[in-house]
Amino acid sequence: MEQSNVESLFTWVDETTDMLQQHVNEPYLDRLAITLECLFHGEPTEDMDDIMRHKLQTRIKEANLSQYQTEEVRKAIQLAILKGMKGTTQQQHLMTPETVALLVGYLAGKVTEKKETISIFDPVSGTANLLTAVLNQLKQPVEAYASDVDPTLIQLSVLNANLQKKEIEFFHQDSLRPFLLDPVDLIVADLPIGYYPDDIRAAEFKLKADEGHSYSHHLLIEQSLRYTKDGGYLIFVIPDFLFDSDQSDKLYAYLEETAHIVGVLHLPESAFKSDKHRKSILVLQKQGNGTKAPKQPLLVEMPSFKNTKAMEDILGQMNTWFSTYNNTDLP
Repeated sequence: MEQSNVESLFTWVDETTDMLQQHVNEPYLDRLAITLECLFHGEPTEDMDDIMRHKLQTRIKEANLSQYQTEEVRKAIQLAILKGMKGTTQQQHLMTPETVALLVGYLAGKVTEKKETISIFDPVSGTANLLTAVLNQLKQPVEAYASDVDPTLIQLSVLNANLQKKEIEFFHQDSLRPFLLDPVDLIVADLPIGYYPDDIRAAEFKLKADEGHSYSHHLLIEQSLRYTKDGGYLIFVIPDFLFDSDQSDKLYAYLEETAHIVGVLHLPESAFKSDKHRKSILVLQKQGNGTKAPKQPLLVEMPSFKNTKAMEDILGQMNTWFSTYNNTDLP
């Protein structure tokens, strides 16, 4: 049933957005934001002409949002955003693949299972798909925060959160600038890869380049550690080449000083367009009083996500590892 619900809601969102696009020729993602806003408020926006208002009112009556579960709403919005991004979005703006988002959520649940309440922050949240996928899997009450510099993506992420009834505080800013935010228990982020153009700001970081522009993904790891509580966790979707690049020695030395590597999950090549786009998931714990590195980090080669039996076996092994880790290695 879930799939048919996801498809029917996506079809409604997509057709409504196409209708708006025919009326005003703007990019799909901009019109999608208006569709989601109308869906959330249950009425057209005030700046529309009478013909469009009438058409939208008819369509809104057809969409009964209460019949959909939160995960169905998230997946339907995700499909619409993916359609809008297709062929027009820069590599660093691509959405986190669905199975990867679910894996991050699984890991988030494991490293926070002993906490009664948690705070979580995604400093590069995009459309908030990764963050809401994680929130939908956590069992305990959560304070959630997110940041993105792109105005269209932040607008979509706010609407995405509202439609899923998720309370998230958003920051619309450069995520390498200071935040009015206390350190959190957990950071999740799909790190955008590239150079950071602001050399003056980059100079404030230990992981700045010795010459030329610094890597934004290195600076984001350092920034994330600044906003993590001692003993808190960070789960990053990283490029496979993170520890093989020209500045990786500096990154590795920095992590040895500030964090424990809890685990690395190498994602299957089949999940990405090509080997150079292949990613892994890195799990860190920020060092603090009484923290220590696991005796043996969780190192996993993930099988193809389509291989159900192999996935079940790997998840079973990971559950066993976390059971030991959570009972012996945590302070």
